[in-house]
Amino acid sequence: MSTSLNRRDFMRYSVLTTLGLEFLPFTGLKAAPSDRVRVAHIGLGGMGLSHMNWFANLPDAEIVALCDVDEDRAKEALVLLKKIHPDTKAQIYTDFRHVLDRQDVDAVTIATPDHWHAQITILAFQSGKDVYSEKPLSYCMREGQLMLASQIEHNKIFQLGTQIHAGDNYHRVAEIIQSGELGKIKTVRLWRTGEPPVIPSLTYQAPPPNLNWDMWLGPSAYSEYAPEKCHFNYRYFMEYSGGIFQDFWCHIADVVWWSINPTGLKSITANGEKSDGVGDTPKWINVDFKFKKLDLHWTSTPPDVPGAKDKGIGAYFEGTKGTLVCDYSTREIRLNGQVRSDIPEIPQTITRSPGHQQNFIDSVKSRQQPESKLEYARQMTLPMHLAMISYKLQKPLKWDSKKELFKKDDAANELLWRPYREKWNLIGA
Repeated sequence: MSTSLNRRDFMRYSVLTTLGLEFLPFTGLKAAPSDRVRVAHIGLGGMGLSHMNWFANLPDAEIVALCDVDEDRAKEALVLLKKIHPDTKAQIYTDFRHVLDRQDVDAVTIATPDHWHAQITILAFQSGKDVYSEKPLSYCMREGQLMLASQIEHNKIFQLGTQIHAGDNYHRVAEIIQSGELGKIKTVRLWRTGEPPVIPSLTYQAPPPNLNWDMWLGPSAYSEYAPEKCHFNYRYFMEYSGGIFQDFWCHIADVVWWSINPTGLKSITANGEKSDGVGDTPKWINVDFKFKKLDLHWTSTPPDVPGAKDKGIGAYFEGTKGTLVCDYSTREIRLNGQVRSDIPEIPQTITRSPGHQQNFIDSVKSRQQPESKLEYARQMTLPMHLAMISYKLQKPLKWDSKKELFKKDDAANELLWRPYREKWNLIGA
């Protein structure tokens, strides 16, 4: 038997050895269909606590570990978990690598800042675990490619945390659009109102003893600690996220990709203005996308179309026969001179969700990919990353959707990937 390793296996072996996982089988772990799925939660801020509460109330899930780089958050989460399950044996951690070291963990949920999503997901796949991760899928476009490649290699389950996807409204919108009753959809408008908070200054200081600041920064560039950009506010700094646009894109773009699956993206033109204060994500951003058979527009204010005025977030589908405007829970159809909320003659063709988290648990057991699977999530997220690059460079960009590269633009292509800080490049990327 050959004792040599190819580069892919060598990189994987090196990462697992670093994490203390060298004895895990390459085939990974699977929960038996009759077993409770053993879940660990990584990242325990507001959304992470929601993860914990959701899964703690599922009869076929058992929480076995809680992890956050802020030890106080991990301890507080355990207190809350004990109120739901007084007999829990869940352990707390401050380093997610120790969670991945455990062979009795079937799945992890990830609710860390954006810049950690990809590496934790890939390392979880490599250690034999399935993943439920918060949006956005990744910090940059190239990470999404790496995540999908790793998932395919290790045959793992992934669900993106687009909880609204499980609601009946999006199911019904997709059925109506796909029925063809509104004709061909040639234009879609998306929007999300609101501006980021004004952060007037940063007060640099020593990080609190309960927080591993260096690990919080992880793959991003090193920076001195300032409480104003840690925890929730991270999303308003480009080093870690992309502001309101990146935070909400997938929640409303989801209904578009589900309904018509735009393909053949050709060009992206974004313009906007930086946030006031020290935050540097967009105060507002408008984007025009041209796909093969669709024009898609994003604005930071409602478009001047029927039904959009009072909606803080929404999608407007313009067909050759009629229009539909929707948000998370409502829809308004204009067809044949009538305004209605439904077209009863259109049959129900999409199976309704048992709940976003239950769908994930069911998928872990069945080994069938869930509703917001990684391949779908990557395609839906990709235009958002490209829009941020157009915004940063303040110029229109041409896109080759087959090669997944910008056309004749080295500066733009460089921004498809943000190199990891060497100390925290845990996947050898």
